[in-house]
Amino acid sequence: MATVNVHEAKTHLSRLLARVEAGEEVIIARNGRPVARLVRCALPGRPQFGSWKDRITVDDSFFDPLPDEELATWEA
Repeated sequence: MATVNVHEAKTHLSRLLARVEAGEEVIIARNGRPVARLVRCALPGRPQFGSWKDRITVDDSFFDPLPDEELATWEA
């Protein structure tokens, strides 16, 4: 874990972010007192296939054939 002062953090922010991306934690201090901590954000994971199972239901009539008059409007 690295500790840097505010001036150094402002001057070398890109370098500090690269260190954080590599997994390092960086503390920013003002007058020798820690005031902020830079840590890597948790990246959102990919949704698990089937994770919405049993949360969404579709009525059986959804799969019934459409009436002829409605089909005609889609085919026009």
